[in-house]
Amino acid sequence: MATIEKYRAVTLEKGTVSVREHPFPKLQIDFDGHRKPLPHGVILKILLSNVCGSDMHMYRGRTDAGPGLILGHENTGEVFMKGADVETLEIGDWVSVPFNVACGRCENCIERKTHICLSVNTKWPGGAFGYADMGPWPGGQAEYLLVPYADFNLLKFPKNVPKDKLLDIAFLSDIFPTAYDGAVKAGVTTGLSVYIAGAGPVGICCVAACKLLGASYIFCGDFESARLENAARAGAIPINLEKEKLHDKIKSVLGKAEVDCGVDCVGFESCGHHGNKRRTDEERSEVLNTIISVTKFGGGVGIPGLYLPADPGAATEVGKKGMFVLSFGDAWNKSLYMQGGQCPVMKWNRLLLDAILSGRTKVAEYLNVQLIGLDEAPKAYKEFNEGAPKKFIIDPHGVLRTPGTK
Repeated sequence: MATIEKYRAVTLEKGTVSVREHPFPKLQIDFDGHRKPLPHGVILKILLSNVCGSDMHMYRGRTDAGPGLILGHENTGEVFMKGADVETLEIGDWVSVPFNVACGRCENCIERKTHICLSVNTKWPGGAFGYADMGPWPGGQAEYLLVPYADFNLLKFPKNVPKDKLLDIAFLSDIFPTAYDGAVKAGVTTGLSVYIAGAGPVGICCVAACKLLGASYIFCGDFESARLENAARAGAIPINLEKEKLHDKIKSVLGKAEVDCGVDCVGFESCGHHGNKRRTDEERSEVLNTIISVTKFGGGVGIPGLYLPADPGAATEVGKKGMFVLSFGDAWNKSLYMQGGQCPVMKWNRLLLDAILSGRTKVAEYLNVQLIGLDEAPKAYKEFNEGAPKKFIIDPHGVLRTPGTK
């Protein structure tokens, strides 16, 4: 095998991204100032790497991520090289990569709390590929990706699956398990009604998750009509928050202005809506407070939307500290249970893989997937940041973009 010295990757710049060359990864990492060998790791040739809404927070300067970070935490790849200690994977295997970097050995990993692994990040528990404050792990919006603890982390799936199923599998690295986890945390199950805030990619995946879990009525609210069309095609009752009153629309369907469960698929960069007029300024607590108001007494709220302990780009000093004006009194009075946090992807990805392969669920066709090459990534970031109702997936080696491939 010829030696590869450089590889290309989508790299964070100040206020933008670019495609830059980086030294080819080795089976080692600079961990807290020390070179740490990774004989349990692999280097993947990237098949697909998705641009995620969470990447936009770094793109907009809403984290402390600095220039030079290789982005990309939604990755699917082929084993290209492997360390001496890797036992269950072979060169050429196709794998889904959970965005969580986890050791498989610490107390939390043993309990399958892989989102808060104690060994992969010196700042706090939990690691991720290509994300601010989540350890030293480069991302996979690139030609290649280093993955540690490969036997534990990677989910193998059949090679050369049909194109439609491969696109669905591409969402197992993050947003489909994340949405499913949020629905489970909200208590969604057979016959219950649910309101999903946000019709972006996570919201669409949440619609699919709620269908799998057996929800009876699935409402989805957003300002963007194109996104709401996607949600409707996926099986939701769309609510245009710029034209319709949320509580009135729910009451017109259920006979009461409340649902059993609520799921926040937006996160901290939310906008308000007062008197059906969209506010262009940010109202950080709007989504959570709306969900609290529309969820019944004794109901549940799941929060897969991203919230950070610090927000350098916030407009207020309180906001910069990651604080919110929350209707906690209402939540307490209604005896709501609320649960958030990053998704432990490995808890759900194997189950969702089987649901995809069996034909029980699909998500890609509702997300307006647009396959792009690495060089198109800067333009895609700009469009996604401006609200394009698409899911951009980078195909750096032409696996799906080449005519005649599956």
